[in-house]
Amino acid sequence: MATLRSQIYIFTFCASLFLQSSCYGYSEIQKKQAALFVFGDSLFDAGNNNYINTTTRYQASWWPYGETFFRYPTGRFSDGRLIPDFIAEYGNLPFVPPYLQPGFNNYTYGVNFASGGAGALAETHQGFVIDLETQLGYFKKVEKQLRHKLGDDEAHTLLSNAVYLISIGANDYYAPFITNSSLFESHSHEKYVGMVIGNLTNVVKEIYKKGGRKFAFATGFPLGCVPSMRALKPGKTGTCQEEITALVQLHTRVLEKTLLKLKGQLQGFRYSNPNFYTFLSGRINNPTKYGFKEGKEACCGSGPYRGINSCGGKKGVTDYQLCDNVTEYVFFDSVHPTERVYEQISKFWWNQSLSSTGTYFNLKKLFEV
Repeated sequence: MATLRSQIYIFTFCASLFLQSSCYGYSEIQKKQAALFVFGDSLFDAGNNNYINTTTRYQASWWPYGETFFRYPTGRFSDGRLIPDFIAEYGNLPFVPPYLQPGFNNYTYGVNFASGGAGALAETHQGFVIDLETQLGYFKKVEKQLRHKLGDDEAHTLLSNAVYLISIGANDYYAPFITNSSLFESHSHEKYVGMVIGNLTNVVKEIYKKGGRKFAFATGFPLGCVPSMRALKPGKTGTCQEEITALVQLHTRVLEKTLLKLKGQLQGFRYSNPNFYTFLSGRINNPTKYGFKEGKEACCGSGPYRGINSCGGKKGVTDYQLCDNVTEYVFFDSVHPTERVYEQISKFWWNQSLSSTGTYFNLKKLFEV
């Protein structure tokens, strides 16, 4: 009787924590859950940069980051949760931990490889971040571990049912505006964007070779209008940086053409690729329409529009201002949105109207196994 009670208790404990994988491996119940593998930059980084040798510029491991939901800094570049956190919730998954988190090695619900400051190009913030190619290398290690743990058939099922959430490219366009970039200066916009998309395409194809079929891309972020860009050039304070906006829009157009081509080339390839430019620009320019009070100034930072990257006083500038009510703001710091904005994006992405031609899916559809 004692043994039976222990077994019942263990089952209840595991189920209540949604950690069946820790107790039983990749169970029949778990096969009905699509795992979530996350790649990208600070929009998706759940804390990987806490565990690499980098500078504070590429970290968010101090107060007031994390103040809203977690009540402590987690390494997320926000006051609270990020898009992958909300998507995991909508997909009936636990939070997907950062790959470099010590002691974490259970990948049956997925894992987060994203790194704040990362780009598709290895040259972007090189030496300080985990670039996309390195993130792919981490994924290949995970794939091998899953095959070793589950066997080839179950690992293939997990990887083919999984959703691959990707946010990359923004830093490739943002970095040249804040640091000198010979790579950017020596190429036309078209050639440079082609290099970024080319690297991303290669990574997608490599994931596909390992079994990945369902991909989701966050694109169209109005990077030229973030507080740091408004504060960038003396004499032009308050205006969006049109050159970087043009790069982002070109990236979005080229990516969509590339994804359509991949859909024709790769059997079973499915994707979600909404353009967030209009969605976010509306909140920046008309915040009250969407329940905000401030769309251009950051909640945390200093200088014009609080566009100096000083939130928390750990990045060279020790003095900074912090708003009283973060839920009224579109931006939390000089670049990154607030949790409330991430939640609105996530709901939109999850429930977005499907393509009438069937060429792309919303996230809810992608998660259906």
